[in-house]
Amino acid sequence: MEVSGKIKVIETTQQVSDSFKKRELVVTTDEQYPQHISIGFVQDKCDLLNNFNVGDDVTVSINLRGREWVNPKGETKYFNDIQGWRIVKFTEGSNITVNEPVFEPATNYKEEEHDDLPF
Repeated sequence: MEVSGKIKVIETTQQVSDSFKKRELVVTTDEQYPQHISIGFVQDKCDLLNNFNVGDDVTVSINLRGREWVNPKGETKYFNDIQGWRIVKFTEGSNITVNEPVFEPATNYKEEEHDDLPF
């Protein structure tokens, strides 16, 4: 899934424990009723935000995460989280992927040369 819009907030990286860090990004969508979407980046993905600034137009690739929690009273609660794993900056109508390799499309592909993989 993806979320597109303008960066409103980039938080600093928070070291939650010795082995876990996180960083929050807020993207404001460009639609009739703009939404301010908070997206979390964790571990090595926190560094992806280093090359971005407030006001940049971006598309963020996300995963939706959900979890179940039972409180001390025995009531079950559900929580959702939006986790980012890639971010692309748009400038002058073209897009630039930051921290991602660029691959040229294959030009020597022949339809009759195929493998027997089932997918």
